[in-house]
Amino acid sequence: MELDFSNIKVVGFDADDTLWVNETYFREAEEKFADLLENYETKNKVDQELFKMEMNNLDLYGYGIKGFMLSMIESAMELSNNHVPPQTLTEILNLGKEMIAKPVELLQGVEEVLQKLSRKYRLIVLTKGDLLDQERKLERSGLTQYFHHVEVLSDKKEENYKNLLDHLEINVNEFLMIGNSLKSDVIPILNIGARAVHVPFHTTWAHEQVTIEEQTNNHLTLNEISDILKYLS
Repeated sequence: MELDFSNIKVVGFDADDTLWVNETYFREAEEKFADLLENYETKNKVDQELFKMEMNNLDLYGYGIKGFMLSMIESAMELSNNHVPPQTLTEILNLGKEMIAKPVELLQGVEEVLQKLSRKYRLIVLTKGDLLDQERKLERSGLTQYFHHVEVLSDKKEENYKNLLDHLEINVNEFLMIGNSLKSDVIPILNIGARAVHVPFHTTWAHEQVTIEEQTNNHLTLNEISDILKYLS
């Protein structure tokens, strides 16, 4: 889809699975979690119950690894009828710590895009998750130099975006958001009158999936992030 980006002055980037790998590590941890509980339930049942627990806890813990760890512990206790041994709980905690310690793996083309766009545009990071963890990942990424502002949001709904753009004195007509999630990075952005680019990641968390009715054609979809250089120069 051809869109006119000639008036864009500020470009926002999602972080997880847009700048660097993230969801892959959650999927790996889920696999290991299911293995730890194989004596209590099937893998499919463990996956389903963990996702339900995450959704139930989202308002309490928010997004990120720490909330995921707590949901794994609570799920393990529930699925085992509180018979899960302390050693297993320790292993679950270690799964979370391993995730936090993962190296930051930049997605292909990310640094080239930031280098080129930062010469003309004001670049900002708009992500959600645990503040400490996101700050840590950004530091490890080596990308801090390209961004004028970094914001870790509690959620990515229309109100969150609108309040932030107002606070940063960014005109919605001059703002473009780039991210991997239709639900978080595209639809709410379009609804406030800004522009959005969707760069799908190969795997998507169930919570971020959208229905056919929610999908929109009023945005640009790219195969990889470097393709944005054909539209912004």
